[in-house]
Amino acid sequence: EDFINYVQYEINLLDLIQRRTRIGYSFKKDEIENSIVHRVQGVFRSASAKWKDDVQLWLSYVVFCKKWAAKTQLSKVFSAMLAIHSNKPALWIMAAKWEMEDGLSSESARQLFLRALRFHPECPKLYQEYFRMELMHAEKLRKEKEEFEKASMDMENPDYSEEILKGELARIIYKNSVSIIKDAEFHMSLLSIAQLFDFAKYLQKEIYDDLQALHTDDPLPWDYVARRELEIESQTEEQPTTKQVGWKEERCCAVYEEAVKTLPTEAMWKEEAGKNHDCIQEALLSHNFLREALEVAVAGTELFRDSGTMWQMKMQVLIDSKSADIAMQFEESFVHLKPQVCLSLWISWAEWSEGVKSQEDTEAVFKKTLLAVIGADSVTLKDKYLDWAYRNGSYKKARAVFKSLQESRPFSVDFFRKMIQFEKEQESFNMGNIREYYERVLREFGSADSDLWMDYIKEELNHPLGRPENCGQIWWRAMKMLQGESAEAFVAKHAMYQTGHL
Repeated sequence: EDFINYVQYEINLLDLIQRRTRIGYSFKKDEIENSIVHRVQGVFRSASAKWKDDVQLWLSYVVFCKKWAAKTQLSKVFSAMLAIHSNKPALWIMAAKWEMEDGLSSESARQLFLRALRFHPECPKLYQEYFRMELMHAEKLRKEKEEFEKASMDMENPDYSEEILKGELARIIYKNSVSIIKDAEFHMSLLSIAQLFDFAKYLQKEIYDDLQALHTDDPLPWDYVARRELEIESQTEEQPTTKQVGWKEERCCAVYEEAVKTLPTEAMWKEEAGKNHDCIQEALLSHNFLREALEVAVAGTELFRDSGTMWQMKMQVLIDSKSADIAMQFEESFVHLKPQVCLSLWISWAEWSEGVKSQEDTEAVFKKTLLAVIGADSVTLKDKYLDWAYRNGSYKKARAVFKSLQESRPFSVDFFRKMIQFEKEQESFNMGNIREYYERVLREFGSADSDLWMDYIKEELNHPLGRPENCGQIWWRAMKMLQGESAEAFVAKHAMYQTGHL
């Protein structure tokens, strides 16, 4: 703690020196800055040598070097940190990303990934980021080559070979990784990364084809392929076929039919039947055949009483057709469904009630949902309840809802940010309430969300009733609570704000 306090003292001094630059006074600026930077680096070296296992200390060292030290110095810090903490893949990825994006050295990043994989040969995240890095490298080279060609300049760079530009290095990583990690979800994650790069169409097709060939015994890829058929645009101008089912729905259903032939398990049959019902019903709804759509929905809920998707489709048809027994049907759905698949139905019930029922009835629905839905799913409901209260009542009503829920964890950051925004929309808002909301949200999310701390500081600095003298204390609290990359992000944002770039 003594080391960190001294480092912070020196950093504060550096910030003061930067402030005097704004008024045009820079006498011996570089000489003074360099002296302090070297002093801080020496303190960090001593501290990291004494407490080698303290990852947060190393990350603070990294943050400081990113802002104040030379690139060569940061490379040395990463090397020293990884020599001790080679068992942490996230640190390898952080170092490689810096070499690629800030150090502008694809080769250094590549060597870090290769070293990391020797320590962690079965780490999916390492392969994903290494794969992404090689695709980014190929894209960068393609842009450079294009600029050279526009300028009619000669190119002798061996990296501009056709194989490299097509992403062959990324393809090698892909092949090696799927031979080691035989997991369909991992395979699909590589396809998602490849789809971010327009030039890699051939690689996307290869990964897509391999996904189907290598994982025929897993329902997940079959479901992915079938859903993809719904996203593919028609190559012809033909209208949907008879039976009111569009060509995309037909192809989607065909994939599921092939799936149950290849993988006739209970799970796959359920996916196939459920999605077929979805496809047919969506097509009927799009052609405004409400009666036929309702018949399909009723058949679906009779066959699959425990399917949340089936009940959701049925309730949507009932709402569209303005049925008289919607509330009763919602109640019936919850009898058959497990609580963990009911969230979308509870939301639909509340939204329907808001449109056709009284405020008292709608609030009763929200209260009923919050008794029935617990855990992570309740987060969405709390956000919607708060929105409804402000939209249909007033700030006073929203604050009452907030007070009733503020100890009912879990929450989202948005739950608290909404209250901050609601307060600020009042004609003469209360700065004490703003502080109350920030203090409350920071207790929940202050160890990970750097934006919250930054916004709190801005509020104190910019509002007429703010207390700028509180900002130093807020900064200290942020540095004590934030962890890892979040602390790094906070320091960077704070520095940008002080220099007028944020």
